Amino acid sequence: MKFLIDFVLHIDAHLVTLVNTFGNWTYLILFLIIFIETGAVIMPFLPGDSLLFAACAMAANPDYHLNIWLFVVLFWIAPVLGDSLNFMIGHKVGKSLTKNSFFGRFIKEEHLTQTEEFFEKHGGMSITLARFMPIIRTFAPFVAGGSGLAYSNFIRHNLIGATAWVAICCSAGYFFGNFTVVKEHFSMIILGIIVVSLIPAIVGALKTKFQKKS
Repeated sequence: MKFLIDFVLHIDAHLVTLVNTFGNWTYLILFLIIFIETGAVIMPFLPGDSLLFAACAMAANPDYHLNIWLFVVLFWIAPVLGDSLNFMIGHKVGKSLTKNSFFGRFIKEEHLTQTEEFFEKHGGMSITLARFMPIIRTFAPFVAGGSGLAYSNFIRHNLIGATAWVAICCSAGYFFGNFTVVKEHFSMIILGIIVVSLIPAIVGALKTKFQKKS
């Protein structure tokens, strides 16, 4: 966990190491990270927004010879496929996965409950909205699959969410990531991205807590 925190907060430095070590294989590695974040169900802690921002900031720097358009395509395909796999897992096994001695350690009941309440409030639109919310975005497709939501409805919101997410995160990284002030305070910027993206989930959890008390 310590390494993960360090990786997220200093993701720019770690990406430089990845590029220098693996070259073009970096595209595949980053694709798999984004895919697994939602597709594996048990990996909600992997970086998402910050990874897109940092990778596209590097793509804007000619020193690294990275293709921004290849990043955009891969970062769009990865969440679409990941969410779809997650949906199918939820459809097939549902919450019984949390009862498993191994998977239950990764899938927290409170996270599922929070996501279920979010899904009940927003319906299919929650798939689009959750794309911008760490943790929630990992469990939203899983909950949707177990709810009986039609895949045709799910995939529509999935595509909209992935398109908006990639457009915003990649554009922000590509056009602003190499500003001197951003580069000098990159860790704080990444931390800010994480905090801002968590605000809706935190507010939702607090509202639910106070409603139950009342």
